Amino acid sequence: MKKYVAELLAAHGVSVGRCIDLRRVQLLMERMHPVTTGAGLIRMGAEADGGYLVPDDLEGIAACFSPGVDVKASFEEAFVARKIPCYLADASVAGAPIVDPLIHFDKKFLGVVDDELSISMDRWVKRYAPSTGDLVLQMDIEGAEWPVLLNVSEEVLLRFRVIVLELHYLERLIDQVGFEFLFATLDRLLRHYHVVHLHPNNVIRPLNVAGLSIPRLLEVTLLRRDRAQPTGYAKHFPHPLDRKNDPLRPDIVLPAGWYRSAN
Repeated sequence: MKKYVAELLAAHGVSVGRCIDLRRVQLLMERMHPVTTGAGLIRMGAEADGGYLVPDDLEGIAACFSPGVDVKASFEEAFVARKIPCYLADASVAGAPIVDPLIHFDKKFLGVVDDELSISMDRWVKRYAPSTGDLVLQMDIEGAEWPVLLNVSEEVLLRFRVIVLELHYLERLIDQVGFEFLFATLDRLLRHYHVVHLHPNNVIRPLNVAGLSIPRLLEVTLLRRDRAQPTGYAKHFPHPLDRKNDPLRPDIVLPAGWYRSAN
């Protein structure tokens, strides 16, 4: 089976050294089953790519930090409409796509070191965040989320009440080295946060192997554990507020194994 998996991945341009015991992947998927809480989900941002579902628990949020800048910023605009300042960072663009007194931009990549090109999460947040009040993090940084989240201090991580991530390269979960790296990051988050929503990005099809379907791009919404006790598991996907990231491509429904089915 392991040889078959490696050959299958190689045929799709993925090189693996040693395959993980897929039961470990399945157990991690089960830990990520979205839960329901007293706070329902609302959509912040566009009706397509750039909009995300977040818990309706934004009262008292002091600021939104949003690394990874696109040509539009509908998610951030939704926070500005609530009079919440937003901090953006991305070295690959000239500036923020919107101009507003509540929008602040750094021409830096988010990384694990502080230099001319990048800034660490700790330095970035401590530079701008109010001394009190919870924060929101929305992160889509093309795979750099893994080292950034693994290296951020506990002090800064727990400032975020809500975290919205687009996770990249999840197909590496079946590779021994890839799994250990991705697991360490997800395990850290899951110790402090409930998963309250999952949504596959439909721009690329999932990896299907040995009965498991793994989205390669997955939007994840997290709510800090002190904010709510789970009332059960979310059992119906897609959520009524979910939208296709690419309206011209077939949708990807969250695969079985990533949530508790109603059956």
